[in-house]
Amino acid sequence: MQISFSRLDDTVARFVLKGATPAFANTLRRTMIGEVPTLAIEDVFIYDNNSALFDEILAHRLGLIPLRTDLDEYVMKEECSCGGEGCSSCTAIYTLSVEGPKMVYSSDLIPQNPQAAPVVDSIPLVKLEKEQKVVLEARAVLGKGTTHAKWQPTLVCGYKTYPIITIDKKCDGCGMCIDECPRGVLEVAGDSARVVDGKLEDCSLCRLCERICNSEGTWDVPAIRITSDDARFLFIVESDGSLPVKEIIERALREIQSKSESLVDVLSDISGGNGNDEI
Repeated sequence: MQISFSRLDDTVARFVLKGATPAFANTLRRTMIGEVPTLAIEDVFIYDNNSALFDEILAHRLGLIPLRTDLDEYVMKEECSCGGEGCSSCTAIYTLSVEGPKMVYSSDLIPQNPQAAPVVDSIPLVKLEKEQKVVLEARAVLGKGTTHAKWQPTLVCGYKTYPIITIDKKCDGCGMCIDECPRGVLEVAGDSARVVDGKLEDCSLCRLCERICNSEGTWDVPAIRITSDDARFLFIVESDGSLPVKEIIERALREIQSKSESLVDVLSDISGGNGNDEI
C-alpha cells in the first residue's frame, strides 16, 4: 500500500492511495471523519442573556465553532486522571461578556488557553441591540465525530476510484467527446482525441464522452472508454482548521492500525493463541 501526495498544506490534502481495497479506502475516509478527536464546546453556563436568541440556540451556535486543538495537550474526558470532573488536561474554558449594540463574533470568545482559540474570528454568533448583553462561560472537551458532527475535523473528505481513459485507434478526432466533457479533460491532437497533460485526475467518471461517442459514432463500440482502477483511489481531504490535515490522516491511520491489532488479539484468544486456526 502506498500514498503519494499531489497537494499537502495545513488545510487541504490531495493524494492517491495505491494497492488498497475499496473496503480499506472507505474505512480510511470514515475514520478521518469520525474517529479523530477535536475540541468542541460541550457545556455552556449562561449568566445573562437578553438577546433575541434563546439560550439553547446560542449554546448550539457556540458548539459549532471550530477550535484549534492540540492533541498532545488534551486527553478525552473519560481518560483523564481527574475522573471526568474537568481539569486543564481535558477541558478548555472560554468566557464571553459583551453588551450591545454590536454583532457578537467568535473573536469575542476569550479562551483561557490561547492555543485553543477559535479557528476563525469572524463567525457571527448573535446581534445585540442597545441594552442587550450576553455573559457566559463555555467549556470545550475532546470528542469524536461518531458522537456528534461538531467534533468532525474535516469539512470535505471523499475519494473516487482512479480514472482510466482508453482511446481506440479508430478515433477520427471528431471532437464531440471534447465538447461533451464538463471538466476539459480531453483535447484533439492530430486526427485523434487525447487526455490533456495533468488533467486525468480531474475526470469525474461521468462517461458523457463515452455516451456521445457511442450514440453519434458509426461503430458498435465507442472509440473512447472510461473505466477505473479499483485498487487506486484519489482522495481529497479538507480540514476545518482545528487540526492540520496531515495530522488528521496520520491519526486516522494509527487508529485503523490500533483497531486491527485489537481484532487480531481477540481472534487469537478465540482460537486459543494459534492465529492459523480457523475461526
